[in-house]
Amino acid sequence: MNASDTVGSTPAPREQATPRDKPASRDKPWIFRTYAGHSDAAESNKLYRNNLAKGQTGLSVAFDLPTQTGYDPDHVLARGEVGKVGVPISHLGDMRALFADIPLAQMNTSMTINATAAWLLSLYIAVADEQGADRKALQGTTQNDLVKEYLSRGTYVFPPRPSMALTTDIVVFTARELPKWNPTNVCSYHLQEAGASPVQELSFALATAIALLDSIRARPEVSAQQFPEVVGRISFFVNAGMRFVTELCKMRAFVELWDEITLGRYGVTDEQMRRFRYGVQVNSLGLTEPQPENNVYRILIEMLAVTLSKKARARAVQLPAWNEALGLPRPFDQQWSLRMQQVLAYETDLLEFGDIFDGSTVIDAKVADLKAAALEELAKIDDMGGALAAIETGYMKQALVENGARRIEAIERGEQIVIGVNKFTSSEPSPLSAGEGNVVTVPDSVELEAVSRLKAWRSARDTKACEGALAELALAAREARNVMPASIACAKAGVTTGEWAQTLREIFGEYRAPTGVDTSKLGDNADLATVKAAVARATEKLGRTPRFLVGKPGLDGHSNGAEQIAVRARDAGMAVSYGGIRQTPEEIVAQAQETKADIIGLSILSGSHLPLVRDVTARLRVAGMDVPVVVGGIIPPDDENALRNMGVAAVYTPKNFELDGIIADVAGLAAKGRP
Repeated sequence: MNASDTVGSTPAPREQATPRDKPASRDKPWIFRTYAGHSDAAESNKLYRNNLAKGQTGLSVAFDLPTQTGYDPDHVLARGEVGKVGVPISHLGDMRALFADIPLAQMNTSMTINATAAWLLSLYIAVADEQGADRKALQGTTQNDLVKEYLSRGTYVFPPRPSMALTTDIVVFTARELPKWNPTNVCSYHLQEAGASPVQELSFALATAIALLDSIRARPEVSAQQFPEVVGRISFFVNAGMRFVTELCKMRAFVELWDEITLGRYGVTDEQMRRFRYGVQVNSLGLTEPQPENNVYRILIEMLAVTLSKKARARAVQLPAWNEALGLPRPFDQQWSLRMQQVLAYETDLLEFGDIFDGSTVIDAKVADLKAAALEELAKIDDMGGALAAIETGYMKQALVENGARRIEAIERGEQIVIGVNKFTSSEPSPLSAGEGNVVTVPDSVELEAVSRLKAWRSARDTKACEGALAELALAAREARNVMPASIACAKAGVTTGEWAQTLREIFGEYRAPTGVDTSKLGDNADLATVKAAVARATEKLGRTPRFLVGKPGLDGHSNGAEQIAVRARDAGMAVSYGGIRQTPEEIVAQAQETKADIIGLSILSGSHLPLVRDVTARLRVAGMDVPVVVGGIIPPDDENALRNMGVAAVYTPKNFELDGIIADVAGLAAKGRP
């Protein structure tokens, strides 16, 4: 994610150059990061130290879903999720282990954390204090963009307005205590993953930043003189897809729009404080399961879009691994992506020149078009009352679901070519993904060990000190005081992640964001004729419309696939029930009973499919429901076989991109064996 460094701030002489092309200086490279963390804090610490030894220049911490959503490993919603998509951090002891032998005063650390950002930053500060680090020396980023959580990632906890207050608390606190820290990362990355067009990515992200800056400016703790420096610490985290020229122009548009907004709307006259500072992970949505070796080229091309233009160059880059559509990448796979950055930065002459696109009429025209369309969309959102209002009404979510559906339809029709998926599909077997151990798997024992460590931590701590710290946290929240000081006190007292979050849940409440599935039909055309015929046959056999329950068990908030399946099934004529993210297996079975579902589809992308599907199918048997179950997600072949042995009727992975075929299967299974 973002770094506090700015590109070119410390020029270094070039060691080898010919007299003809010897440059005056060479820009400093961006920060090299690898998004990493899984299993437990000790294992993740080893991974971080190994990556730093390979030339990585900053850390990017992936937290598991219970940590991101404020649950301890022993909570019912954490079952099957512990350590799967990131590292579980339940208390100060875990954070100590995560950064053992890593001096935080000398490190630049990015933490992908949002709803519980105030808590994880508090734990980080507590460890830094133990190390004797000066808080003013701490450098890094907390992602801390709650708005996009309601639209794409789904790890929100509280309603939008209390969430904005928590984000603002961090910004205000770090401005005073951690002046080198980036307190928030406005994330357009996840918007593109959820279906955003370049214009939507620009406008939705900038609307989020405007809402945040308005909230900060309203705080009495931030004076008019201090405000420009706070603006200068706001950073962004973006995405870059395969449309290389458009993505490059999008980044130049971001730079220009942010400069214009911070000057015109907020009166920031210092040009350096108006600089668009961003980190990037290139597109993961476009990574393919078929012919996954092609993803190496995709990642490289996408990286060029955010590095070639000096005026719009990322301050930090982290790249996905080529095999992330298959499962968790191995250390070698992450190293390969790191080397890609290093080759570009150190072996080419990219950093020796100014912006090579200045003066291009083609680039200038495309940038102007993107800016005009983004400003039009920003005005529409502003008329609604801003980003928070556009979330609460469901406007933004519906727009993303609709645009995502158009993207999938374009691939299905062959209008958008994806090599190995809908064109040039014949392939030699890949030795890169053959054999055992081609992806990392997290054993179920990780969860048991985490629960055991948690129990030991609770029994060893000072219970009264924890209770007192939590009481002070609750009081600060009720009185609308900044929660950061009380949160740091909680961290040092031994409070757990679940206890901190539950205290604030009781005050702020929880929230269910609009799903976007209730949007109007995208089209009633001949393209749906085949799948509508399959639904019609099922209807005739059942004597009524087939009932399809789409469920999201566990904490996985990546709902894009579930939403697209639900929308397509509804448009094809099925009666669809979709309750959104974060359901327990018990809730899904109860909903199946209530809706008299003919078939259940479970979407799980966190790697927790085996324990969660096992739980759902067992509960269906106990309830006496003989209902077929289908499962979608990033599922290795061995796990696919295990799911079928549990009785799962069909398994769909990223290679199954044709939604009509999936819905036709679902309709047929719904009617199979029914009177």
